[in-house]
Amino acid sequence: QDAIDKKEKRSETFKTAVHGLETDTPALKTEELGLRAPQWVRDNLVTMCMRCKEPFNAITRRRHHCRACGYVVCARCSDYKAELQYDGNRPNRVCQECFIFLTGHTVLEDREGKHKGILEKGAAEVSSRILLCSSLQLLDKNGKGGTRGWFVIPQDDPLVLYVYAAPQDVRAHTSIPLLGYQVRDMPRSESRHLFQLAQSGQVFTFVADSEELKQRWMKAMARSAAGITHPEEEEEGAD
Repeated sequence: QDAIDKKEKRSETFKTAVHGLETDTPALKTEELGLRAPQWVRDNLVTMCMRCKEPFNAITRRRHHCRACGYVVCARCSDYKAELQYDGNRPNRVCQECFIFLTGHTVLEDREGKHKGILEKGAAEVSSRILLCSSLQLLDKNGKGGTRGWFVIPQDDPLVLYVYAAPQDVRAHTSIPLLGYQVRDMPRSESRHLFQLAQSGQVFTFVADSEELKQRWMKAMARSAAGITHPEEEEEGAD
């Protein structure tokens, strides 16, 4: 019972955090940096620095907030000071990008213009233009354990499933090309809503939080697996 209570509490916390993504104060525009206080990104919504994308840990890479943009960043990426007008022009800890904008100074490790790899798509950025996104659990091969994450099928890359550790992470930790996979329904087991992706011996087993969410994912994945990139194509095929 204690394990069940903890699981339900974590689930509710995650749902509250995700709901907050939709209702929080909008992010500051660039020209507003330093003029008014930002809405801080919550610590539990990221697992890696939102600037350099290195994963956080409790010892060598801890979380800090940029006082200008509100991003969660590591110590190295927030080792800068800039005067912020909303705080009486007092020096505050800011990230490298905000430091450059606010002071006009350049730094040695300027990452501007760095090419983004396929996994270097921010979860929040991708989730703002999606076919479907939500929390899911991906089970391990023996089906007894698994990892909960934030799963996204973006509109501009609808044949790929991106997997993030948290909904505000700036880099996906893996991706699954969906084209050619079969989507399998599975009987409900221990109150878990299960379904699978399978292709040539490769099987991924997912757990959704509800039957309705499971059906939505199965439909979206089946559409992507068939190479359908727009819902209109599916409707034309049905006609």
